Amino acid sequence: QALFQMESSGQTVEGVTREFETHRFGATYEEGEFAEGDVDHFRKIVGGAVNWQGKIDQMTDRALVAKWPIDRIDPVIRALFRAAGAELVDMDTPPKVVINEYVELAKKYGASESHKFINGVLDKAARLERQVAADRQPRVAATEQQRDRGRGHAEPQRGDDLREHVLVVEQRAPRFERHAL
Repeated sequence: QALFQMESSGQTVEGVTREFETHRFGATYEEGEFAEGDVDHFRKIVGGAVNWQGKIDQMTDRALVAKWPIDRIDPVIRALFRAAGAELVDMDTPPKVVINEYVELAKKYGASESHKFINGVLDKAARLERQVAADRQPRVAATEQQRDRGRGHAEPQRGDDLREHVLVVEQRAPRFERHAL
């Protein structure tokens, strides 16, 4: 609801979080009672959705069937995708838990069959995000190995590309310059 409100009214993250923390969590109005909320979790989701919006929207775009751009999605569903994306990208919540939570929210706030759409898109988005993260992992490990080798922490191992070690040795060797006398 906060992300939808931000998009429709142009409110800032600070403004909408302050409003929800002050006037929504645990409040009772004629429409009903608002549940108490986990303020830290709420801030992480809203902040993450804003900070990672470009990445989340790209992830959602890749997961959408028939290349339906996220800008054409109903604003309530788009807000659900962005909130779920914040949890998938920036938090340690297991993907199945994220998907289940947002499918339940779609049942409550979305159109009659939107929960099925949300389920399919979030499932695919979570798989794509795990794949991207797994693809990044070997590069990070390789970069750390190269850094350690550059500091002299690792000796060449069987099967290593020795050009890296030659470069490291050349970089550590003292340089002598010829001077004309």
